[in-house]
Amino acid sequence: MSAPDGSPVGAERSIGQLFASATTEMSALVHDEIALAKAQLKQDVKRGATSGGAFTVAGAVLVFSLPMLNFALAYGIRTWSDWNLALCFLLSFAANVLIAIGLALIGWVYAKKATKSKGPQKVAASVKESASVLQKAKPHPRPAPALEDRSPAAIEAVARSSS
Repeated sequence: MSAPDGSPVGAERSIGQLFASATTEMSALVHDEIALAKAQLKQDVKRGATSGGAFTVAGAVLVFSLPMLNFALAYGIRTWSDWNLALCFLLSFAANVLIAIGLALIGWVYAKKATKSKGPQKVAASVKESASVLQKAKPHPRPAPALEDRSPAAIEAVARSSS
């Protein structure tokens, strides 16, 4: 069994190895959260498209079916009931309006689901939380060089390590 970076479990790992491992895991986490946000946005767009399609169909049904359906229904009601022709046309119009209202309600339900979804906001909050945890991380303190060792080589080595 080994750690993600290939070193055996339980073995001492250097700060560099630990930092590389943390960086790799954080990168994978960010990529996974971006993929999650994309999937949630895709679902919201699909719901919005379904809502828009239902509203469009409702409008098309109301506009394009009114002339032919009104005439056919009105004359059919007149044939079956011997009612006044004007009343028959009003009943046929009312039937078309009920169909359009039903389709509009379906569109409204899908639109409400699409606007109610908080998927990307949840992912954004999670990313911010991860970033705040990383900002609070402190580097491991380095031991200070001994004061007795003031040779030019030691000073140069400290200058190179701190830059």
